[in-house]
Amino acid sequence: MAYITFHAEGRTSYGIATNDGVFDLGARIGNILPDLKSLLTAQALGLASALPAANTTDYKTGQFTYAPVLPNPAKILCVGVNYEEHRKETGRSESAYPTIFTRFADTLVGHQQPITLPPNSSHLDFEGELAVIIGKPCFRIDESEALNHVAGYTIFNDATLRDWQRHSHQFTPGKNFPNTGGFGPALLTPEETGPLSGKSIETKLNGAVMQSATLDDMIFSVPRVIAYLSAFTKLAPGDVIATGTPGGVGAKREPPVWMKLGDSVDITIAGIGTLTNTIAS
Repeated sequence: MAYITFHAEGRTSYGIATNDGVFDLGARIGNILPDLKSLLTAQALGLASALPAANTTDYKTGQFTYAPVLPNPAKILCVGVNYEEHRKETGRSESAYPTIFTRFADTLVGHQQPITLPPNSSHLDFEGELAVIIGKPCFRIDESEALNHVAGYTIFNDATLRDWQRHSHQFTPGKNFPNTGGFGPALLTPEETGPLSGKSIETKLNGAVMQSATLDDMIFSVPRVIAYLSAFTKLAPGDVIATGTPGGVGAKREPPVWMKLGDSVDITIAGIGTLTNTIAS
């Protein structure tokens, strides 16, 4: 199953993606489960096992716009330098533990919506990533149990203002400008995506391939990352984990490649979809 959050007819809702649009769950159960995060929480408690059947399309493609697939996560936890090629291009030494930083929910933008270039920086870089969405609460779990707590997967563009990222050794400023985190288009359940092993991840800027790898190239696997995070913080339904970007980022190219006004960036993960964002002021 694939879930989206969307805007239509002056309201925000969520639903199940169909072949030609969306089946509006919010219109049917929104009085008790107002958003996708609340649905995931109810499912974790066994209170939403039987959803209305998505046997029709309420809004066809073109009749709605995408919102961030989960607009209101309590936590957005991001993994830095989690692909070997990217680690090497950054010159960072190997580490026994993943590098973790955070994003804020107001940085998120939906599929086909603009990432905004702020007036106080021109060093806007792309970072195509797999995003993991937690479905069941977990705290101090074993790596072997980690995937049992996943609601699904989607795509993330961890767009970064590199000059602000480099103001100090902390990543936070460069990662938290408003409307810089592309997120979507849909949350696909593990049954829908199948195993992650072997899936390709590719970032294109204006049609040119910038990043290309497979999810197997991660230094710290999805189960290991979940287990590590759960060792120090309680993960809850709707929490988001951005798992890191492959090599080929714009900052490490010669000359550097920065995203500019009017650019379009597409991130594709096999079996999960394509996230597209334009760049606007």
